[in-house]
Amino acid sequence: MKVVLLEDVKKLGKKNDVVEVSDGYARNFLFKRNLAIEATGGNLNDVRLKQGSVKAKEDRELAEAKELAALIGGRRFTIRKKTGEGGRLYGALTAMDVADSLSAEGFNIDKRGVNLKQNLKNVGQTDVTLKLHTEVSCEIVIEVVSA
Repeated sequence: MKVVLLEDVKKLGKKNDVVEVSDGYARNFLFKRNLAIEATGGNLNDVRLKQGSVKAKEDRELAEAKELAALIGGRRFTIRKKTGEGGRLYGALTAMDVADSLSAEGFNIDKRGVNLKQNLKNVGQTDVTLKLHTEVSCEIVIEVVSA
């Protein structure tokens, strides 16, 4: 039986793939768990329409990520943190601190996309890689100063 996968299934295929499986596997496993639907003409047409809208959305997100990378790539941002003796920070600089600082500047960056190359526990500066999209990343400089 031919089925259209609604989600990625290990060792079978990715979402929206049309695959051939045994009738029992389709009825007893894939259909019951809403992992697939039967590959009828109407279902195949629906999948093609969804793929077109998903492709357009992905292209739009990629363009936005490239635009954002052009805006903030290479810029220097300053973060103020409390320090103790000798310029040692109360807690290390975290990805959340960087994301919050960028949000305050008007750039909406998810903390999971912030990659600190080294933990910064003293006042100073560090290079940070921002992963804005699966295909787009940029480098910024974060300078930590005493509050």
